[in-house]
Amino acid sequence: MSLGPLMIDVAGAELSPDDADVLRHPLVGSVLLFSRNYRNPRQLAQLTAAIRALRTPQLLIAVDHEGGRVQRFRDGFTRLPASHLLGRRFDEDRSDALRLTHSIAWLMASELRAVGVDFSFAPCVDLDYGVSEIIGDRAFHRDPEAVAALAAAYLSGMREAGMAAIAKHFPGHGAVVADSHVAQPVDRREFFDLEPDLQPYRLLIENQLPGIMAAHVVYPAVDALPASLSHRWITDILRGTLGFHGCVFADDLSMAAAVAFGDVVKRAQLAFAAGCDVLPICNDRQAVKTVLQALDPDVATAASQARLVRMRARGEAPGALAGSAHWRETVARISDLAAVPPLVLTEGR
Repeated sequence: MSLGPLMIDVAGAELSPDDADVLRHPLVGSVLLFSRNYRNPRQLAQLTAAIRALRTPQLLIAVDHEGGRVQRFRDGFTRLPASHLLGRRFDEDRSDALRLTHSIAWLMASELRAVGVDFSFAPCVDLDYGVSEIIGDRAFHRDPEAVAALAAAYLSGMREAGMAAIAKHFPGHGAVVADSHVAQPVDRREFFDLEPDLQPYRLLIENQLPGIMAAHVVYPAVDALPASLSHRWITDILRGTLGFHGCVFADDLSMAAAVAFGDVVKRAQLAFAAGCDVLPICNDRQAVKTVLQALDPDVATAASQARLVRMRARGEAPGALAGSAHWRETVARISDLAAVPPLVLTEGR
C-alpha cells in the first residue's frame, strides 16, 4: 500500500476503532495532531506508535508547532518563543539571532521526533505588515531579507534534527486582514507587488526546502481561485517560475476560506489538480469519509508519492534530550529571549 494524499485528524488521546478504520484507507497518507491528542509525552509516544503500527509504509505524523500562539503540545515540552522575538533579536544582533533561530528549530524538531512526530508545519515566512488577524507575532519580521535569513536558519536547525521544514503560507498571508479559518482573505496587489513576499521562498528553495503550505488567499490579479486551489499558483509559479520540487500542502480544506469554492470533494479535486501533493481535511470526519468514497484510490502520481515520502523524519530519534548541553543551553536562551522587554520609543523633550 502506498501513502495517499489525504491528511486527516484523530479524535482523542488514543485511537478509536473509527480512527483506525479510516487511517487504513489507501487515500490517507498522513495524520495531523492537535492539542486534544496530547496529555503528556509518554501518552503521545504511545499514540504515534499506534498510528505507525496500522500501515506499511507507516503513515506520516505532523503537528503545528511553531511556538508562541501556535504550539499544540505545551506541558512536558519547551515553551517556544513567538517568531517575532527572533526578528527583534535579529535587529539587535544578526549573527546571534541566526544562531539562536537554528538552535530553537533544532530543539523543536528534536523534542517532537523523540515522541514519534515526523514534521512540524514551520517556519511561518509571512511578512509582518501589521494588519493580519491570524499572522501577527507568528511572523519573523517585516523585512523580506530578514525573514529569508531567519527562515533559512530555521530550516537548517530542523534539518540537523532530521526533520523536514514546511514554509507557509505561500505566496504570503501577511498583507490581508481576514483570518482564512473563518473568512475569505483577498489580496488585491498586482503580481509584481508580491515579490517581497516571494523573496523568502526563493532563498529557501535554493537551500532545498522540503515542503511548502499554500494559503487559502485569493490574489485576483493572478487567479480567481485561492493559491491553495490554483494551478496558476502551484504548478505555473511555484513549481515552474520558482523551481520548487518539494512537497506542496494545501491549507486545511475544511477552513472557511476554502468552503466557498465547492463541496469538499470539489475542493479536494481542485487542490490536487492545482498541483498539491497533500490535502488536509481536519475536524470534519464526515467530510473525510465523503472524500474517501468519491476519489479514485489511485489518484496520487508516482512523483507526488516520492515527494511525500521525503517528508519522513530522518535518522535515529533523539533520546535523553534533557541531558544534552545543546538542549539545556537553548532552553536557557529561550527564557532569556522571552524576558527581554520590547524597545519603546518616546518623543524627546
